[in-house]
Amino acid sequence: MNSEIKKRPPRRRLSTLILIVLFIFLILLVSVSVAIGISYILIKIGLLPSMTASRFPVAFIFLLIVSLFLGTVMASVGGDKLLRPLRRLIEATKEVAAGNFNVQVEVSGTHELARLAASFNEMAKELGSVETLRSDFVSNISHEFKTPVVSIRGFARRLKKDGLTDEKRNEYLDIIISETEHLTQLSSNVLLLSNLEATDKVVEKAAYRLDEQIRQSILLIEPHLEQKWLEIQIDLEPVQIVAGEEMMRHVWTNLLGNAIKFSPEGGTVGVTLRADGDKAVVSVSDMGIGMDDEVKLHIFDKFYQSDKSRSTAGNGLGLSLVKRILELSNGDIAVDSTPGQGSCFTVLLPING
Repeated sequence: MNSEIKKRPPRRRLSTLILIVLFIFLILLVSVSVAIGISYILIKIGLLPSMTASRFPVAFIFLLIVSLFLGTVMASVGGDKLLRPLRRLIEATKEVAAGNFNVQVEVSGTHELARLAASFNEMAKELGSVETLRSDFVSNISHEFKTPVVSIRGFARRLKKDGLTDEKRNEYLDIIISETEHLTQLSSNVLLLSNLEATDKVVEKAAYRLDEQIRQSILLIEPHLEQKWLEIQIDLEPVQIVAGEEMMRHVWTNLLGNAIKFSPEGGTVGVTLRADGDKAVVSVSDMGIGMDDEVKLHIFDKFYQSDKSRSTAGNGLGLSLVKRILELSNGDIAVDSTPGQGSCFTVLLPING
């Protein structure tokens, strides 16, 4: 890419320079030709002295004045037309500076001006998308923080009331603890996602056993499996990969957590791992509510939650984290799901990083 940037612009600058030189030459040629023609006519009708040696300075000055006047007029008219796209671009830039990202300019003018206008339109479009994402992010994060804070405040006030039984007091304390854990997880996920989006690649890669990492992740979520009487079916081939071990741990934790969250009590969660050529293939499946095509289209969007009634069970950042981590790891993820028949997330990872 850098070599293209160094090689191509000189040719484009040369073409622009030639165009400017031709434009100036054309103005000079036309203005001098018209001035000579006017002088010739004026000499013929006797309004201008003939071109004798003694009267040459008078004719020459007249010719020069006419040429300058005509050249100025032609340069003004031609320059106005040539610079009109640039003036439109300047006005559009002021609009963007004022916060209006919906502005677009007409792609016209010389090759360079047309490319500049096209680049400006693309920039304005991207800035508009970024602004929309920022607004949505602020709105969503405010909502996600506000809900548990309001809940904590409400139950804390109830704890101040007299006459509470030990059972009620413990119930309120459990709710407060749950909400604070939700806030802690939300803060951690937001910080982690922010760091990941500011990163271009995984720096700390190491070789490790992927099957052992997945087993450890399953052990961590075992209490949640027991709470819903879920059975887990495991089929893990021994596979060693080169990747960011700590980052990949978030992938399995989130995928397993989602499988548990959306599985009915007494259901089954499946986890498989196999090597396929130079790829490690991991599948996490559940027997939950499944997803339709619309949900699958947005499932990796930040803060997206298809089931609003379950909004307190998560913050809609888990799968966004998974997607970003896999992008940085040169991996991929796909989902196969049918409403009422569960979901299966399949992760592809390069074995050698």
